[in-house]
Amino acid sequence: MGSGRLYAAVAAGGFRRYATYRAATLAGVFTNTVFGVILVYTYLALWDEKPHLGGYDQAQAVTYVWLGQCLYSTLAIQGGGAEKDLMDRIRTGEIAVDLYRPADLQLWWLASDLGRSLFQLLGRGVIPFAFGSLFFPMALPTDVTSWAALLVALLLAMVVSFGIRYLAALSAFWLLDGQGISQAVMILGIFCSGMVLPLNAFPGVFGDIVRALPWAAQLQMPADVLMGKTDPLAAYAFQAVWAVVLLAAGRLLQQAATRRVVVQGG
Repeated sequence: MGSGRLYAAVAAGGFRRYATYRAATLAGVFTNTVFGVILVYTYLALWDEKPHLGGYDQAQAVTYVWLGQCLYSTLAIQGGGAEKDLMDRIRTGEIAVDLYRPADLQLWWLASDLGRSLFQLLGRGVIPFAFGSLFFPMALPTDVTSWAALLVALLLAMVVSFGIRYLAALSAFWLLDGQGISQAVMILGIFCSGMVLPLNAFPGVFGDIVRALPWAAQLQMPADVLMGKTDPLAAYAFQAVWAVVLLAAGRLLQQAATRRVVVQGG
């Protein structure tokens, strides 16, 4: 099997794996929809007090909320994607099996996580987004080009998300217990990605800093591409640079880790 077909099969396996969790998917759809409604009314109250906060009107703010609910699990913003399984395999020693596979470790886990992301987008993300568009005023484009531009931004966001979480997972080679890192990934992911509030609304130097961090590539960039707030090519360049930086850093850390092969339990 060629390398391209191998990683495509791995991605398909990641998709099928999460597709088996039907009850969890339905529960996730319900949870994302409920939290979306709560956030919408919170945003509407805030935008009543501060119209055009972050350069968004109310309809755009509502769109931002529902896109965030669509991408929350898709991008594993709170953690819990491929990095959790990888941490467990490092802790138990099963990573030794992965290292003996005739496949690149990083690309294997990237393909698996992309499969997971695609399922979460279709299985858990689309329905809350569609619900929001039916029951709340949203600023959605009517042209196919804008939606196609969003898909490209989402793919790059998936790669950036994986890059962040892969680095966190590899820390388990040294820490052996990834609970602290997992908590840090969750906190940073929720806050720095803009899940709490659009990063465009953060003022001054602090706003400049958070918008320059890789988490901005996950939600803020796709949202601005969808609503025409930024040039898609500029957004892609930002996302692609962070994707390359994170994957390269992951590659270097992986090489250092596998040279040590410090494995707990075997």
